[in-house]
Amino acid sequence: MLLDGKRLLVTGVLNDDSIAFHVARVAQEHGAEVVLTSFGRVMSLTKRAARRLPVEPQVVELDVTDSDHLDALATTVSGSLDGVLHAIGYAPESCLGGGFLTAPWDDVATAIQVSAYSLKALAEAARPLMDRGSSIVGLDFDASQAWPVYDWMGVAKAAFESTARYLARDLGPHGIRVNLVAAGPLRTVAARSIPGFDRFESVWVERAPLGWNIRDAEPVARGCVALFSDLFPATTGEILHVDGGFHAIGA
Repeated sequence: MLLDGKRLLVTGVLNDDSIAFHVARVAQEHGAEVVLTSFGRVMSLTKRAARRLPVEPQVVELDVTDSDHLDALATTVSGSLDGVLHAIGYAPESCLGGGFLTAPWDDVATAIQVSAYSLKALAEAARPLMDRGSSIVGLDFDASQAWPVYDWMGVAKAAFESTARYLARDLGPHGIRVNLVAAGPLRTVAARSIPGFDRFESVWVERAPLGWNIRDAEPVARGCVALFSDLFPATTGEILHVDGGFHAIGA
């Protein structure tokens, strides 16, 4: 099994439609011990989803915008970690659906803090538990071009991708890899909260050379698990596209 004996921290599990849920499931199927994070009013939802995994994992409290939570993470999780999944993203309503020119800075700052800076914050908090050979994987949506309705979340994802490269630079000497998986659109709670997101779905199905199932997170989960494994010991700062090949095809 690819992850036999490895221990992973997985953020972003809201329900069993979450991409992170499927990453946790496939990781367990490949032998990993999984620890989930959640906080606040969604903690009960995360715990409910945890019971649907092959092995019910521990759920620890973590709000990546709360410095106290970050400072306590190493103690809360304890032991060691071989991998961390960053599956966190949020933008206020004003930042999406055509609000690029009108979104106020406070809302934009929230989007960037939660969706991009949090990768650095999470990596720093988890680093005391990680040894050489560990892997940080983040869930991405290709930010190399401007998308309809995605607006400031697209900018936040561009910052997210840049943050991953700088983390790869700084954590590489410690033997920690940092990579992203750029997924095609999947019908999750987060996606449904973006006005007009169905426009992504229709064009993806038409143009992805391998096809694309907006309800199947399995390929993305497998991509993440591969990056957590020892199959890519010399790969860092990379963006792995798991999108049916859509990114490679022009209009």
